[in-house]
Amino acid sequence: MNKRLVIFDLDGTLLNTIGDLAAATNAVMRAHGYPEHDLTAYRRFVGNGVSKLIERALPAELRDPAHIKTLLQEFLVHYQAHIDEQTEPYDGIPELLAELTARKIATAVASNKFHAGTVRLIARFFPEIPFIAVLGQREGIPIKPDPTVVQEILRKADLSTEAVLYVGDSGVDMQTARNAAVESVGVTWGFRSREELLENGACHLVSHPAEIVSLL
Repeated sequence: MNKRLVIFDLDGTLLNTIGDLAAATNAVMRAHGYPEHDLTAYRRFVGNGVSKLIERALPAELRDPAHIKTLLQEFLVHYQAHIDEQTEPYDGIPELLAELTARKIATAVASNKFHAGTVRLIARFFPEIPFIAVLGQREGIPIKPDPTVVQEILRKADLSTEAVLYVGDSGVDMQTARNAAVESVGVTWGFRSREELLENGACHLVSHPAEIVSLL
């Protein structure tokens, strides 16, 4: 066993959040008379932060920065009021986190979800897990696939890149791992396809959380 830290993406990796994200975005679209979208579309819209989510949901001709900023504030109000109504951990995730904790493998979260939402969901669903860092999108910090958030966690853990697994469900996650020079694990239960994970350089693919233990 040579891995001492596992860094997880949040949406589509630890938690299935798509229902609440879709509901909040559709509520904003509906309030302004814009077209709503189904869950399949939202699987493509998420992954690059909430501003990009709003931009992708809007009709192309309405995607100016000022309008996106206004709708983003409306989205945040609605989403934070309903953040965990449809959200739940994926099967096997609580057991995996408990196993890593029992083995004294450190865990952390690196998400493009806004920071307050990331912290709130982790506290809600995994209060017993001693994550060494729970980091979402923060002002002034570039989002993934920029490696800054992973590098911040590595400094906090005082570990080299060789001691780390990075686990995520999207091409953005696989690019993040590659940019940070850490070993990547693509999960197939999330929002994006196996093909996207492979095309973006996944070192490993797993179809159930328990499989991650064998990669340590």
